[in-house]
Amino acid sequence: MLSTEDDILRAAEAWRREGRAVALATVIETWGSAPRPVGSHLLIDADGRFLGSVSGGCVEGEVITEALDVIGDGQPRTLEFGVADETAWRAGLSCGGRIRVFVERVD
Repeated sequence: MLSTEDDILRAAEAWRREGRAVALATVIETWGSAPRPVGSHLLIDADGRFLGSVSGGCVEGEVITEALDVIGDGQPRTLEFGVADETAWRAGLSCGGRIRVFVERVD
């Protein structure tokens, strides 16, 4: 069962209390057919464990890789995936839409 967005935010708090380094990815914009709505979250820890979804599985691998960099350097970033984007095709975003995902470290 997919966790609710509130569950994911509560998990972010709990993971931080446990001492885990974590990042939170949030869908901030969509165009066309997008697998997850604006406000969807993916929580990632420094060991690559994750909870939630920003794309129904299409681009999670790429987002997790970027999140690990965000955890390491503390620099937030915005990622964009679309049907015409080579990265999106490689990652499997073939739904015809585009998404923008903001990734930030949770301190």
